[in-house]
Amino acid sequence: MNRKNKRVQNEDLELEKSKALIIVEIIEYVPDSVVIKTIIKKATGNINAVSFDTGETLDEKTRPYDKFIQIIDGKAEVIIDNKSKLLETGQSIIIPAHAHHSFKANDRFKMISTTIKSGYEDVDV
Repeated sequence: MNRKNKRVQNEDLELEKSKALIIVEIIEYVPDSVVIKTIIKKATGNINAVSFDTGETLDEKTRPYDKFIQIIDGKAEVIIDNKSKLLETGQSIIIPAHAHHSFKANDRFKMISTTIKSGYEDVDV
């Protein structure tokens, strides 16, 4: 079944600096939606909290940077270069730069997605 997801994005999230946070509590599940809340957004990278309702997906993408994913609630299916990885709360994975990747919620889940865009110029390929 090819299901179009309703995407809710909140760019106005202002988290108080120097205050302890429980990230899993600042993002909620919304029926039939993928919710993305930006925690930090800079030219050099970003950190997002994301929630997926059951059955939702994010289409395949390719990015020129590594992406670090940590599951903070539930179970996620992460597909990297057509290989499925099942991750549970507390598990994480690095999606390599230029890898085709997508996300699928067989059950609802929340994750933190971290991308660092600087530093690649110093790495020999």
